[in-house]
Amino acid sequence: MQTVLGERFVGLYQHGSLAYGDFNPQTSDIDFLVVTADDLPDKMLALLKTMHARLRTSGLTWATRLEGAYIPRQSLRRYDPPHGSHPWLGVDGHFAVEQLGSDWIIQRWILREKGIAVAGPPLKSMIDPVSPDDLRRAVRGSLREWWSPPFQSPERFQSGEYQAYAILTMCRSLYMLEHGRIASKPEAARWAQKTLGKPWASLIVAAAAWRPGVDFMKLGKTLGFIWFTLERGKLKGINHWSQLARR
Repeated sequence: MQTVLGERFVGLYQHGSLAYGDFNPQTSDIDFLVVTADDLPDKMLALLKTMHARLRTSGLTWATRLEGAYIPRQSLRRYDPPHGSHPWLGVDGHFAVEQLGSDWIIQRWILREKGIAVAGPPLKSMIDPVSPDDLRRAVRGSLREWWSPPFQSPERFQSGEYQAYAILTMCRSLYMLEHGRIASKPEAARWAQKTLGKPWASLIVAAAAWRPGVDFMKLGKTLGFIWFTLERGKLKGINHWSQLARR
């Protein structure tokens, strides 16, 4: 990254589960942020795309588990949707300029409070404080953007891994709505299991225990839990998926 970006490189930081202390080698991604001095020209984006493609096929242990963004320093301070399009690497290897969603309010909190500097100065002075109400708004925005039907990528729900991920994400969303602060997915799952009880507790336990190779096909119950979370968040726009979710 430093070779490609040169003087535009400000710093490389880890966030997500690595920063929060609940990284699971079997299921977690490696979330990163690169802070740049300014917006990157197309030629540099092409070089980064080539770099990431080469890294993905390198055979290195974590090369296919990377997910992250390149954000200019002036855009990092606060979430600004009209200026929220930045270079993004998906865990599937897709690299392009993407509109970053409301969840990046949450990521900014994690980066500011827990972020790990791999290279570059501390992040705290680069990001404005994120309040509990900011986090609640971010959760509702993320639920609306990513988890309200019609889903952006409904085919993902055919994967047991994604169903387990969705359930744990709902636990974390409910926790933030209730408490106005962020918890790790394991912490949020324990809280939700205890707080919500039947019929969700056993579903949450199964999702938290999911590992590669474990059969987990609970589509109806997963959709039901998403629908439950949307209702708790007082979100609109629930259509025929809610009928399936009730089954």
